[in-house]
Amino acid sequence: MSSQTATAPAELPPVDIKPLLSRLWPVGHPDTVSPDEIANAISYFFTNQVSDVQAGSLLMCLHFTGLDRQAEVLSRTAQAMLKSAAKIDVDELRKVVDSRRRPEGDYQGGLVDIVGTGGDSHNTFNISTTSSILASSLLLIAKHGNKASTSKSGSADLLNCMTPLPPKISLITPSTISLLYSRSNYGFLFAPVFHPGMKYVAPIRRQLPWRTIFNLVGPLANPTDISSPPLLEARMIGVARKDIGPVFASALVMAGAKKAMVVCGDEELDEISCAGETLCWRIVDGKTENFRLHPRDFGLPAHPLSEVSPGKEPQENAAILTRILNGEVPDDDPILHFVLINTAALFVVAGVTEAETSDMGYGDDGKVITERGPGGGRWKEGVRRARWAVKSGEAARQWARFVEVTNSFPEE
Repeated sequence: MSSQTATAPAELPPVDIKPLLSRLWPVGHPDTVSPDEIANAISYFFTNQVSDVQAGSLLMCLHFTGLDRQAEVLSRTAQAMLKSAAKIDVDELRKVVDSRRRPEGDYQGGLVDIVGTGGDSHNTFNISTTSSILASSLLLIAKHGNKASTSKSGSADLLNCMTPLPPKISLITPSTISLLYSRSNYGFLFAPVFHPGMKYVAPIRRQLPWRTIFNLVGPLANPTDISSPPLLEARMIGVARKDIGPVFASALVMAGAKKAMVVCGDEELDEISCAGETLCWRIVDGKTENFRLHPRDFGLPAHPLSEVSPGKEPQENAAILTRILNGEVPDDDPILHFVLINTAALFVVAGVTEAETSDMGYGDDGKVITERGPGGGRWKEGVRRARWAVKSGEAARQWARFVEVTNSFPEE
């Protein structure tokens, strides 16, 4: 893209995608364009080989033909994005993950992610980020995130505002990620660090008045999802449109996902809703089951979104997160319930709730809740474990360790 300063990737020869564009536009023949052709064209975005005009035109064509909402297009584009990502030493990271594994139930001890596509316009509290921190009490978390694009407080914005000392998320890089996981259960993978080619796309996305394919592909492109057998064992993805749910589930199956769940609150919310029903597409061993969840399935009351949508600045949300981690929020707080529901679901998806015994310690009562709800999940057991993560202080300990480790990394 011509507006960028000269770098090594910018010196690669330009690529003309005009023939593809002529076939894509609705008056052309978009049905003759394959997902691989689209993904291949987009791969040149990451090396600065497509002009701003042609890149913007492709994003527009994909949007208006609906091709950016087709499972195979999303899956192939996510693969192209991962191929262009900063390279992680997979062998070294696998050694570290293997040494840190704490299998329990059906969870094998691998990396786990929880992320939303954003764009639901509800401005809720940072649920997936907070849930990821609580879940690090029992899981190895590889939270893929970025700064806000459609809300006031993105995951990176929130973490950067944590007090008294924020983590240095920009220092978590391919060269430090193994060291991080050797000392911490929690990892935050800041998208600009692991997907540097996106810097060529960002200016174009900002000039377009609609969300592009990258808003959907980002959650599918966790940078640790790069090897076989997979380092990324399980994930939960929230989408802001119900019609996108089955598309994401299909894209995950195409990518080989064995454990995943795609969720969309009835209010077009990219989380499991605390207000009412949530549509779920759960993948187990490559097969997808569709069902609905309600807060009562977790043993919790429903709360209207108005009680959990403060629309606050990241500094204010960081203060709420700190109070949650410190156990200073009442047990019946609506935002806490919202967080517990989503943390519980992540525990179910990862498989720890399938354990028949409980030896978490730190005040764990050991009484596993074996009741099953929709989709066969032990959702109430997930809440029991999520509450333990807060009350035992284990989530706070994992967070403190993450902050300490990232602040020990030298500035690059």
